[in-house]
Amino acid sequence: MSIDAIGIAGTGLTLHRKWLDAVADNIANVNTVTPTSGKAFQARYIVAQEGQGVTGAYVSGTALGSETGILASDPSNPLADANGNVRRPDIDLGEQMGELIMAQRGYQANAAVVDRAKTSYEAALQIGRG
Repeated sequence: MSIDAIGIAGTGLTLHRKWLDAVADNIANVNTVTPTSGKAFQARYIVAQEGQGVTGAYVSGTALGSETGILASDPSNPLADANGNVRRPDIDLGEQMGELIMAQRGYQANAAVVDRAKTSYEAALQIGRG
């Protein structure tokens, strides 16, 4: 295992943490409504890119979901228009839960790599002290 293992896994940890943050934000705003005259909450999606050579991965940007959202009938909502409609975000909760699981598993895998690398480095130091 290379000395760079912790650094490479660290980039994976950062990427997956940002992915988890974006998914959590999307899930938290799945029921956010706006007036029909405004823009709906836009879901955030992380754009990942591999580093050059063997340097891990990083977030190269974010993509935003639809700002038009979905018109929903909710006449009792104070933000409703004259027809009783409000604008909801176009976010599929099931899809977001799938994204959450994938991001969580990726984070756990990278954390395990860091842990294994640390154990290997400590064992190598013990051999050197022999």
